[in-house]
Amino acid sequence: MNAAYWLPVIFAGLMGLAMLVYVVLDGFDLGVGLLLPLADDAGKDRMVASIGPFWDANETWLVLGAGLLLVAFPLAHGVVFGALYIPVLLMLVGLILRGVAFDFRVKARDPHRPWWNAIFAVGSLLASLAQGVMLGRYLTGFAEGWLPWLFALLVGAGLSAAYALLGACWLIMKTDGPLQARAIGWARHSVAGAALAVLLVSGVTPLVNPAIAGKWFALPQLFLLLPLPLLTVALFALLHLLLPRLARRQALGNDRYCWLPFAVTVGIVLLSFWGLAYSVFPQVVIGRMDIWQAASDPEALWIILWGALLVLPCIIAYTAFAYRVFWGKADSLSYQ
Repeated sequence: MNAAYWLPVIFAGLMGLAMLVYVVLDGFDLGVGLLLPLADDAGKDRMVASIGPFWDANETWLVLGAGLLLVAFPLAHGVVFGALYIPVLLMLVGLILRGVAFDFRVKARDPHRPWWNAIFAVGSLLASLAQGVMLGRYLTGFAEGWLPWLFALLVGAGLSAAYALLGACWLIMKTDGPLQARAIGWARHSVAGAALAVLLVSGVTPLVNPAIAGKWFALPQLFLLLPLPLLTVALFALLHLLLPRLARRQALGNDRYCWLPFAVTVGIVLLSFWGLAYSVFPQVVIGRMDIWQAASDPEALWIILWGALLVLPCIIAYTAFAYRVFWGKADSLSYQ
């Protein structure tokens, strides 16, 4: 095996996997935070309880992805985080606000609890927008000017809409009764926003980055890529048709297929991520360096790979165990 060629490819795959899992898992709990102001006090407690056992573990995948970028592609790490210093800082502030508010809102007295609820929602919004802006800046190769920044803000709004849809579908699966009914309504509104965001981002991305446009529209790659948008449209249409039927079934006390909206939304995320990966690979900093130019020496990558092969199964096992233990409907939050 040509280690100098394949090791950077392996680490790019591991880093992509970490980011994909993070978007799915932390995406739904950020989405729950975005939707928190729309619920009553009892609903807020149950919403927080639905993500309580998971949200810390979900953020482990973000740390893993950033860590792999640092140790496997140090040249790219310096460029990426140097260019994204402010959005990264804002994301960390948002995550810190969420962490603090998560604990204090439960222990606070009634006059103070609305403030912690608001801080939790603001932290969720700040983290979601910052992550979208980071993605938008990355896709433009960190170009200067107001148009690239406007595109980054568009991606930030789109990612927030997608997180809200994930969060609403998670609540459909994890709750019942009035809160589940409200979550179905939130999902029905979020579908339109998420679909519009995917459409706008997909339309603008090839305009702001000619290299990505070349990969999308060159033949025969165009025909290989075409199933991705078609399947994405089909999943959005399925979700649009599914949610009203679930609302009618829920009104009759039947939520047998409550997991299906979340599964369909995860499918949309997977297709979107696959399209993104196809668009940028093998570039690690678009227009500047590829994974082989940015990678550490093969000797160092071998050592890092053995460490990753030890750590990754532990993270997967812990994540699977946590979701297995807390499977089923969420109860009211209690620290008793």
